[in-house]
Amino acid sequence: MNKKRILSVVFAFFSFAVFAQESAEAEVSMPEVKLSYIDSLKATFIHNEELTCVDSLWVKELISEDLFAAMQEDIQNINPDDEVDYDLSTPMLKERLAKLDAVSPFHIEYSKGLENIIKAYLKNRPRSFSRLMALSEYYFPLFEEYLSKYNVPMEIKYLAVIESALNPRAKSRVGATGLWQFMYPTGKQFNLEVNSYVDERCDPIKATEAACQYLSSLYNIFGDWDLVLASYNAGPGNVTKAIRRSGSYKNYWNIRPKLPKETQGYVPAFLATMYVYEYSKEHGITGNKAPMTYFETDTVMVKRQMSFKQIAGLLDVPMEQLQLLNPIYKLDVIPYTIEKPHYLRLPKDKIGLFTSNEKAIYAYIDYEANQREKPHFVTERQEAVAQAKVMDGKKIITTTETYKVRSGDNLGAIANKYNISVSELKQWNGLRGNMIRAGQNLKIKKEKIVDMPKPKVEAIAEIKPKEVKKEKPKPLMVDIIKPVDEEAADEVAEETEIGEETETVEVATVTTKDKKEKDKEFDYEKAHLYIVQKGDSLFSIARKHPGVTVENLKSWNKIQGENIKPGMKLKVIVN
Repeated sequence: MNKKRILSVVFAFFSFAVFAQESAEAEVSMPEVKLSYIDSLKATFIHNEELTCVDSLWVKELISEDLFAAMQEDIQNINPDDEVDYDLSTPMLKERLAKLDAVSPFHIEYSKGLENIIKAYLKNRPRSFSRLMALSEYYFPLFEEYLSKYNVPMEIKYLAVIESALNPRAKSRVGATGLWQFMYPTGKQFNLEVNSYVDERCDPIKATEAACQYLSSLYNIFGDWDLVLASYNAGPGNVTKAIRRSGSYKNYWNIRPKLPKETQGYVPAFLATMYVYEYSKEHGITGNKAPMTYFETDTVMVKRQMSFKQIAGLLDVPMEQLQLLNPIYKLDVIPYTIEKPHYLRLPKDKIGLFTSNEKAIYAYIDYEANQREKPHFVTERQEAVAQAKVMDGKKIITTTETYKVRSGDNLGAIANKYNISVSELKQWNGLRGNMIRAGQNLKIKKEKIVDMPKPKVEAIAEIKPKEVKKEKPKPLMVDIIKPVDEEAADEVAEETEIGEETETVEVATVTTKDKKEKDKEFDYEKAHLYIVQKGDSLFSIARKHPGVTVENLKSWNKIQGENIKPGMKLKVIVN
């Protein structure tokens, strides 16, 4: 019995030892998980106290386009004369409209057409208005601030509802864009910038201020807010023509038959929207509470070009939210220019995260920029050096010196100092970005073109024949320095034999009288022909040949003007 107990204890001990060893081996063999650059960077971020996150579904609702399409369809196709079966008594509607009229500068008067439009909205669009009221929680505080600033009626905020369904990126079939649906010329009139990256018609603040200015100018023309609404839709010219055609009436309802078809339903649609908003509770229409308003966001000026994708990855902000808060950027990219600053709008908690880690964020932006493939351009200077390398009688000597970076230096200043390009400086030193630090050593290469020594050439009147050895002949070198008479050269060649000690064949120069005349004008010894390439000019050709000027080229080639054509052969003397 004791033996069994001892055996069981020993077996348990060995089992425990084996299990512990396997566990240790398992722990040792687990592969190390390497963090990406962005993850390791985010691990160093300083986090502020987090506020309530924005519901991603609500954000998607803010940038949804189906409400805009439905609102545009209603305005274009709505017919005030169509009867609508909806439980709303006419006396009650008249009473409510009278209350709205008492506190509004608009002429809110009952008509059968307005009643039909109100009933159509209540019957067919209750869910759409519920969604629009949620969006209004976000934008209306901003609208009301600027409407009050420009002394424009507060009810004008409903104009953005029928114009864009509160979608800052809404774009109509004719090109009107933004919350207030500005056409391109009108936007430029009120200093709204539009380019490949930016469309300020989509900026809620700038577009709202421009809309207030435009509406105020229209009121100065007509002095009636109903006519202001009509001219906002049809243009002041069409409203003026409608007034003339109707017999100089100036009430919207009197000139309405003379207005364009869309504008005939535009003002009733505005008044019907106002009624639904003001009496939504009475009709059981409620909107979801917005998790934040426009004033719960803030902006930061960017110091690098960055994309929404990069920002979303660094700050853990959904792309949809960045598009909602920054609708001005057409390509989801924030450009960077020295001339005009650009801003990124974020929730206030994310603004704190961005500003607390700004240097690390820009370091990551630079890192990604350096990873992109760069074009390899051949500079004009490199082309000139390459041309010089193939010229006869020239040699390129390259020297390298070291420059120690000082505080305040940058690549552009260093490149200008040595008359080189920034791309050359980066290539010589293996730099991908523009970041350099004080104390860093940079290689500066310099190239010098020098004349190579020419073989000695002497004119020979007569060459005595000598015995030719059967050993290997020495290399034959021919140096022709001037144009020669072909027949005379042939005679010399026939009488010439290569002797034992001969290293070169020296050709006697025979120059005719005509050639001597030309030699006075042109130095054949230092000249070569240059074939004009596409895109060449006398100035660019002169730059490719050190010491040569445009006037030299004109003189040597008897050119009167500046015109040259590809394929022309130009004589060039290299000093």
